[in-house]
Amino acid sequence: MKLSEIKEILTTLDNVEFKLENGTTVPEHFHVTEIGQINKKFIDCGGVIREEKIINFQLWNANDFDHRLKPSKLLNIIMLSEDKLGIEEGEVEVEYQEGTIGKYDLDFDGSKFILKNKFTACLAEDSCGIPQEKQKIKLSTLGSGCCTPNSGCC
Repeated sequence: MKLSEIKEILTTLDNVEFKLENGTTVPEHFHVTEIGQINKKFIDCGGVIREEKIINFQLWNANDFDHRLKPSKLLNIIMLSEDKLGIEEGEVEVEYQEGTIGKYDLDFDGSKFILKNKFTACLAEDSCGIPQEKQKIKLSTLGSGCCTPNSGCC
């Protein structure tokens, strides 16, 4: 989800709520402790130099049960980060700690933001030698041949 989409959604909400894809909700007394832009420059296993820019939100499950982050407050924090840090439009990634710090993509279900699981992938599959997954077919779809049961040829 792009930063501009989040800002637009926040103008329509009464409360900011997050939940994980598995249905577990982030406690309503969470804090957004950081908003930043992460610029990553790296080389993949095929030798290609790549650059990636991600807008990062960090959620923290605080023991502060008296405060709730309101949409207008989060929108103000986002606008402050755009102004003071020069944060640009981009995809948003959310950090949230369960057993360890996890990184999640973000979606919206109409009422809550959804922390979507992220997965690793090889960016240079064509050059690093990973074999393509073989297509699975049923033998029965190959048609009749001389060695099929009851064919009389074997």
